[in-house]
Amino acid sequence: MEKKILKEPHFVEEVLALFRSGMPKEQLLDELSNYHENDIAGAIEQLTPEERKAIYPVLGPELISEIFAYIDDPDKYFADLNIENVAEIISNMDSDDAVDVIEEMDDEVGQQIVELLNEDTGRDVRLILSYEDDEIGSKMTTNFIQVANHLTIKQAMHELVRQAGENDNISTIYAVDDGQHFYGAIDLKDLIVAREGTDIEDLISTSYPFVNDHEKISDCIERIKEYAEDSIPVVSEDGKILGVITAQDIVEVVDEELGEDYAKLAGLTAEEDLQETTLQSMKKRLPWLIVLLFLGMAVSSVVGIFETVVAVLPIVICFQSLILDMAGNVGTQSLAVTIRVLMDENLTVTQKIGLVFKEMRVGFSGGLFLGMLAFVFIGLYIWLLKQNPAGTSFLISGCVGISLLVAMIISSMVGTLIPLFFHKINVDPAVASGPLITTINDFVAVITYYGLAWVLLINVFHLA
Repeated sequence: MEKKILKEPHFVEEVLALFRSGMPKEQLLDELSNYHENDIAGAIEQLTPEERKAIYPVLGPELISEIFAYIDDPDKYFADLNIENVAEIISNMDSDDAVDVIEEMDDEVGQQIVELLNEDTGRDVRLILSYEDDEIGSKMTTNFIQVANHLTIKQAMHELVRQAGENDNISTIYAVDDGQHFYGAIDLKDLIVAREGTDIEDLISTSYPFVNDHEKISDCIERIKEYAEDSIPVVSEDGKILGVITAQDIVEVVDEELGEDYAKLAGLTAEEDLQETTLQSMKKRLPWLIVLLFLGMAVSSVVGIFETVVAVLPIVICFQSLILDMAGNVGTQSLAVTIRVLMDENLTVTQKIGLVFKEMRVGFSGGLFLGMLAFVFIGLYIWLLKQNPAGTSFLISGCVGISLLVAMIISSMVGTLIPLFFHKINVDPAVASGPLITTINDFVAVITYYGLAWVLLINVFHLA
């Protein structure tokens, strides 16, 4: 019997074919109901402007609003519509999706859209837009179900059904007291299976986690992730529910946080994208580059101090980049580990000291192994290929190996201490960027390498 093999789905292509089939409106909408909005959005993006203008009236504002929530640059496709149609579509979106779309628009156009939104959506959008970008309230949605804590099971189910017509985020239902203050949460499953005579108080988790609307995202995102709930309420200072943070919102926030940290680790003041001008990109890159220029000058001046070493033993300069690169790599690794630990945990002083020594042990172990390899292979290289005496060759390679060991130990320590210091003074440790660590470790590695070469090779063994 021949086995059926599942083929890779081509849903976007199928939807595109439906759009271009010319079938009647009712039949087309019936066929589209079998596809996810994300695939329909992918097909919309491949239509010509003329085809989109013809298909929008068929889809209707409610379906378009669901589709456009999955389009990365909806402003581009809104250009096919007049501003009243755009406002009608956005009015049908969840408040957080509506805010995302409006924030992508020109400020003047965005303000006009906000004024044209229906009363409920306009109120929710203005609320979310009132928060700073780094506050958790700016990431919430008003798509949630709320019931009073004194209802019967039947009344709560009736209220759930009534509100579900407007809000489809129903996996968790939030309970409020008579003053409309957050009281707790009810799992949808528990409400469905509850018997008529069950007291709703027995279903409410009164110790359910929540966040305050003005909390900084960086301060509460780890706490939110730890609970791993489908949604967590966002409450005001007086304890009233303003919205919720959903699992999807959390994923997006974490992605943004990682993007910002990656930008900082690259020495940028903010993330960049393909739409930015050269001038905008340079404004983000130049601050660190200027700092690193002067640090680089300091490193170069240190090399100049040891010019006598290079003059009498020119071969040592061949292995400078090896020492510098390895020191920079180890320092950046320690930096990444330290930032990751600081994000996940609140470390005690003892744990911080332990982290520093742990990274130094890793640097020592790696440096010892790589130093031994350098001693053997660089010694053979200088002896056999450069035709130097064996004793001289292995003395030089030994100096390289010892320098590598020392530089990797110090670089591991520096890569750990710098983010710990930034964290201590309440500065984002990600600003202790890779380029900064690398430049500092270059400074350390140059002094270590040429210092040992001067002491061991010239003053102790008198190779020059």
